[in-house]
Amino acid sequence: MQTTRFGHTGLKVSRLCLGTMTFGLQCDEQTSFAILDRAAEGGITFIDTADAYPLGGTAETAGRTESIIGKWLRGKRADYVVATKCYGRMGPHPWNAGLSRKHILEAIDASLERLQTDYVDLLQLHHPDPDTPLDESLRALDDLVRCGKVRYIGVSNHPAWKIARAIGRSELLGIERFVSVQPRYSLLYRDVEREMFPMCAQEGLAVIPYNPLAGGLLTGKHRGDAPPPQGTRFTLGTAAGNYQQRYWHEREFATVETLRQIASGADLGMVEMAIAWVLANPVVTAPIIGASRPEQLDASIAALEMELSEDVKASLDAATAEYRAIDAPR
Repeated sequence: MQTTRFGHTGLKVSRLCLGTMTFGLQCDEQTSFAILDRAAEGGITFIDTADAYPLGGTAETAGRTESIIGKWLRGKRADYVVATKCYGRMGPHPWNAGLSRKHILEAIDASLERLQTDYVDLLQLHHPDPDTPLDESLRALDDLVRCGKVRYIGVSNHPAWKIARAIGRSELLGIERFVSVQPRYSLLYRDVEREMFPMCAQEGLAVIPYNPLAGGLLTGKHRGDAPPPQGTRFTLGTAAGNYQQRYWHEREFATVETLRQIASGADLGMVEMAIAWVLANPVVTAPIIGASRPEQLDASIAALEMELSEDVKASLDAATAEYRAIDAPR
């Protein structure tokens, strides 16, 4: 497994990161352990999770994913870089969600207990919180780094301007600054290339994009003339509507057919090609790959050994150019 520097830090991570949001709902504990084992066998030592996972769950299932990871990590915590996130609702009270100092400090303690560790390598703010002053969240994160519960801090699902402002505030206040971003990015979602990625390159931020397979649409196994199959993210609990809104459209299916032709002409698998395209972007540190069965990881790991030709890369860029445009239809 290749390793790479994590942004401007001295940390080295595996070139692929294992996403775990399927653990605890889409995958039972035994299957989740098998996926973690397969990832470890493939050399993946970077694990991403969130306190609110599993995907598609409710407040009652929140935390289940971290608990599964914690059980698997027993006796081998030092062998892995572990990232988690906070923001989501974790209890019945108004203060059990968001990015207030109270919630961030309580959330990390609960995550550490579930993960059965005394620190996480990376704590990320999962979503923006318009009700909490930015400085309040940043100072809480700084305190967590200073007391040793967190090594580095980052963000997910934040627009570029909010990240830029946060970096400026951290530098002005002399406190810990974000070292990474976790945006959605794939052949079917390229908005972040316009503002986010240039900013990341300028600021030395690590980029760990999620959904590189567009929720599974880029595997090529789904068809637009049939309803979303059961057991996938497009029918999974509270996440189904969000994933259908993101990807289950005639335009996206038409693009997938074009990509299928490109893959066939280059004798490439759809999964390998889609992951290799994300990896080819020099700003990307480690794409987050996931699975609902351990064998699904094999194609994603194989993408590391694949170098897209200039012609194939150009064809893929051209076929998906509209997903990068400012006025791309939603």
